[in-house]
Amino acid sequence: MGVVGGGQLARMMQPAALALGLRLRVLGEGPDVSAAQVITPAPVGAADDLTALVAFASDCDAVTFDHEHVPPAGLRAMAEVTSVQPGADALVHAQDKVVMREKLTELGVPCPAWARVADRSAVEGFAATAGWPVVLKTPRGGYDGKGVLVLSSPQDERWATAEAWLADWAGRGGLLAEEHVPFTRELAALVARSPSGQAAAWPVVETVQRDGVCHEVTAPAPGLAPELAAELTGIALRIAGGLDVTGVLAVEVFEVERDGRRSVVVNELAMRPHNSGHWSIDGSVTSQFENHLRAVLDLPLGDTAPRAPWTVMVNVLGPQEIEERHEDLYRSYLHVMAHDPGVKVHLYGKEQRPGRKLGHVTVYGDDLDTVRSRARHAAAFIAGEIDE
Repeated sequence: MGVVGGGQLARMMQPAALALGLRLRVLGEGPDVSAAQVITPAPVGAADDLTALVAFASDCDAVTFDHEHVPPAGLRAMAEVTSVQPGADALVHAQDKVVMREKLTELGVPCPAWARVADRSAVEGFAATAGWPVVLKTPRGGYDGKGVLVLSSPQDERWATAEAWLADWAGRGGLLAEEHVPFTRELAALVARSPSGQAAAWPVVETVQRDGVCHEVTAPAPGLAPELAAELTGIALRIAGGLDVTGVLAVEVFEVERDGRRSVVVNELAMRPHNSGHWSIDGSVTSQFENHLRAVLDLPLGDTAPRAPWTVMVNVLGPQEIEERHEDLYRSYLHVMAHDPGVKVHLYGKEQRPGRKLGHVTVYGDDLDTVRSRARHAAAFIAGEIDE
């Protein structure tokens, strides 16, 4: 089983692969990337290096991904020598936000008002209909808040950046403009789908972002009406089928309240294990990583039932100022494990940088307030935000 990309997602596939009796290999960006520390062999190769991709795929019975940045030509070249899941025709909807919006609109999936824009006049024309603020997104390459710019008015000081983006993308179809959605909170629906059409869904979760990066996930989403949870799960399954997705699909949405009624609009898609599903490693009978591998190989999917009424996952993000005591994050295990033996800690072996995802902690139990407090304490201590 091959994984293109050597980040923490590939790293977290390894325990699931071992449990399934699979031999995992990874094509990493460098010799010391997160996944290469625990998976061998781990040849080095760039996601846009056609020769490296084909050579890697030739030694695998099937290939999947740690990220969505392999160009379509690379995906199709690998598909000529082995099974590639998800395939290029599906993955393009996670690679290109304009293509995604076009397809979701065709499927009748609720989306923000949107348009493709090529210049300032087009942006202002869109705002005349959708209203200000306007959200500009680069169709490709953006993640964790990158490639996103919010313009509040025609006088916004960020127009200089916006016009530079528009000029850069002028020959590539322009940017995506979307209405600014006044949401009450963010939710995510996670499903897995196999080539034979079997599908499984985890409980809908609530996500909390910090500076554009996922910080906290609560499963299931507190206070979510069962009817809306079922509707969102149905939307995710409809997208998975309509796009012919193989593996895990994460559908990130905004919960909105209009005219006294709560509903959702789809924000982003990811066709791989996703941060909103990390809680499932410890909090679900079958994790997103195991079901992703099962789906890619068209094995029967595992039970997605939660192990407890509540599970909270909190990311460990690199602090803004790295102190000497953070040189070895594993030292913090001494406190965290002694303070709360029920906390599950997952570190990714990554070099520390401010705001970078260095790992996550998970706690599950019967009382949400207690579970959340325990998870937040553990993550904050490891990140150096508290001393005890």
